[in-house]
Amino acid sequence: MQSEKEKYESFRIATPEGYKELFSHFYYAANFTSESVTKTLLPSYQTILIFTFGVKPFLVSAEGFEIEVGDSLVLGPVKHSFDYKLPPEAEILVVNFEGDTFYRFFGEATVPEHVPMNPDSLIMANCFTDLWILLNEEKDVNKRISLILEFCAPYLKKRNAIVGQLEGFVGDGMSSVKAVAQANHLTERSIQLLHKKHLGYSAKELGRYNRFLKVIRLLQEKIESDVKTDWFEIVERCGYYDQSQLIRDFKHYINLSPKQYLKFQQDICIAKD
Repeated sequence: MQSEKEKYESFRIATPEGYKELFSHFYYAANFTSESVTKTLLPSYQTILIFTFGVKPFLVSAEGFEIEVGDSLVLGPVKHSFDYKLPPEAEILVVNFEGDTFYRFFGEATVPEHVPMNPDSLIMANCFTDLWILLNEEKDVNKRISLILEFCAPYLKKRNAIVGQLEGFVGDGMSSVKAVAQANHLTERSIQLLHKKHLGYSAKELGRYNRFLKVIRLLQEKIESDVKTDWFEIVERCGYYDQSQLIRDFKHYINLSPKQYLKFQQDICIAKD
């Protein structure tokens, strides 16, 4: 029988009150088995900050090359799926930035996707190295999160008012650009540029991604309810023209066909709520 210290565990941690505007959630995973575990992270259109403890994990490139992860790294916004590998005794704690939070901390919205980047290199200081030392000494996950929140608070810049309007808009991405432009007597082009600068992606990109995410959520509901998937229903409910357009989005975001996704979904992590 496998003991509590000889298993793979992973779970999400809700963001504490007062910080929900900044972080969607935190994610912890640890491999205490005797074998390496490989998982796939679906695109989230969020920038993520990863802290590692114990044996170093790996990012797996599209060509199959393994890139060792240091004590901390940033990626994003994550627009395509990628694999990561946790060897025995490896742990990760992932911070998922919400909306424009990463820009408000670092003064830029994007970092090279799929390329590990030490966050200290973005601020030209060793702040995150110092934070990692504190986190490594603390073994309780919730206390680690408290340390991260305390560390972040002094560095947060005020949100741009127009970006706040974009973030709070209910509707699809392109209509938000039009509505916010009209409300502020600005051109749609200027709002699009502001969207890209502060969030790291265009409203059009976000609209396409949200449509795909709706498919993933619907499939997950059917899997959990043990209901057979009707692809024609999925196409209609999620706003696709036809099945070929749906297949193109699966290939674009996760390099799998819809049927392959169903086959391997137990090994796929969904970061976005």
